[in-house]
Amino acid sequence: MATDRIGALEALLAEAEAAHGVYETTELNGVYDEDWPRWYAAYAVDHGIGSLLGRDVSADELAQSLTASWDELQRAHPRPTDPWTTYIARRLAAEP
Repeated sequence: MATDRIGALEALLAEAEAAHGVYETTELNGVYDEDWPRWYAAYAVDHGIGSLLGRDVSADELAQSLTASWDELQRAHPRPTDPWTTYIARRLAAEP
């Protein structure tokens, strides 16, 4: 079911967010990681996002999708009320 897939994608994005927060704190000494989409993408690929999407996806391809999705979310007017993880999970699930 699509709802289950979106929920699983949301959960994986939230897991990546938490792990990235640790990475920023421990590896980057609290400095904001401007290349976060690439980090999230590598994490998500390593943790099975391909099986959730039902297709193979490279970290580079996913980083581009995350960047485009985030930029679209930031430009949306009015801003969606859903968490960013929901918005991006829905967008990723809709990609061919």
